[in-house]
Amino acid sequence: MKIMKRGFVFISVLAGMIFGLNANAQNRVMTFEEAVKIALKNSVLLNIQRNNLEYSQMQKMSSIAGVGPSVSVSAAAYQVNGNSFNQNAGKVINGIRDNVNGTISANLNLFSGFNRINSIRQFSNQLEAQSYFVNRTAQDVINTVSTQYLNVMLDVELLVIARKNFDAQSKQLQQITEQVNLGARSPVDQYNQDALTKAAELRFVQADVALGNDKSLLAQTLLLDAFDDFDVERPSWDVNEIGSQVLNAEQLADNAKQFRGDYLRAVKAESGQRFAMIAARGLMLPSLYAFGNLGSAYNYQHGVPKLLYDSSRQSYVNNTDYPRPFAEQFKTNNVYKSYGLQMNLTLFNGLQNRTAFVQQKVLYDNSQLNRKNLEYQIRNDIVRAVRNFDGAKKAFTVSVDQLKSAEIAFGFETERYNLGVTNFVDFTNANRVYVQAETDKAQAEYRLVFQKILLEYAAGTLKPENIQK
Repeated sequence: MKIMKRGFVFISVLAGMIFGLNANAQNRVMTFEEAVKIALKNSVLLNIQRNNLEYSQMQKMSSIAGVGPSVSVSAAAYQVNGNSFNQNAGKVINGIRDNVNGTISANLNLFSGFNRINSIRQFSNQLEAQSYFVNRTAQDVINTVSTQYLNVMLDVELLVIARKNFDAQSKQLQQITEQVNLGARSPVDQYNQDALTKAAELRFVQADVALGNDKSLLAQTLLLDAFDDFDVERPSWDVNEIGSQVLNAEQLADNAKQFRGDYLRAVKAESGQRFAMIAARGLMLPSLYAFGNLGSAYNYQHGVPKLLYDSSRQSYVNNTDYPRPFAEQFKTNNVYKSYGLQMNLTLFNGLQNRTAFVQQKVLYDNSQLNRKNLEYQIRNDIVRAVRNFDGAKKAFTVSVDQLKSAEIAFGFETERYNLGVTNFVDFTNANRVYVQAETDKAQAEYRLVFQKILLEYAAGTLKPENIQK
């Protein structure tokens, strides 16, 4: 008996320590809305797609700017030492010469088989496709966080059930122990109740571990510090209202094509790939360009005297080979211009243009297959989600009725057991059925909410505010 008393005291102290730690811990409370905002801000996958969206925007702007002319400026300053041809003087000289030149060039694509205009359409559709993909990725994040958040809430609910059962079994053990001491019950009942109490304690510890693991998983998804503990707050949803919804699978499947980001992305990707194929075909047609160049140069030959002695005149005269001033050379004498039209037609280049066209055509055909596959996938996703949602509604209704019956039965069985009318086995079985009914009801409630989230995700209408209704 002393061993039993010590065991009961140890269990009570252990439970008090666990409960005390949970009660005294001042963890911050995270709401569902806050969790979603953190996830949408910190999600690695979502931020990657946002970066890709920025790149797609730049590609579109570049394709539009490509319709205009390309303008370049070049300049050079160098020195030549030795024999060289001076273009401005028109002769070969030997010595040191300084040179400065500059050129402005412009090219305008007048026609290239409509390659440019189709490239603009291609990148415009790709930009829209990426924006839809960003929206779908955001829904992926919301779906993941919603599932993990509700898992944590379910763990909290199961922990409360396990704790309540543990408290009840501990009190029952204390009562039976006192009755055994008074000789009103057999010691066997005390041992049986002690085993039942320890089993309840084990389930309580397991529930606490499961809660910690699911909170760590949620923290990882939100990119929170693993050492910063937190609690979750139950959204103010109405399970009865959720369970009363009547769904039309056919209508949901048709509407999903207007909301599903992955399907809309596939449609735009198909359209963009079609324009890419047409643009690649333009490479096999003649191209016409307009071009223009404007440039000038300056040179200075070292060692050329400014004056030469004219023996016939017996006086010094200006040397015509002496370098002219920079302004005179660069602005007037050495200015040159060129402009005109240029047509290019590739007759044979190892079938590279043909290969590029076939490659884009294959990508276009594959994008069509991907879009058609998504159409069937959407219908299957909707049908499966509606069936699961209807099943979850029925399961929740049954679990509520089950809990009511199990609670009444356990109350009667407890009273009969305390009066000595029934045996310990019947009492234990009634307790087991009641605890299981509580667990089933909690799981059915959260499973119903899970299925609602999955249904809205399949329909492409998942939003954070929908979870809290």
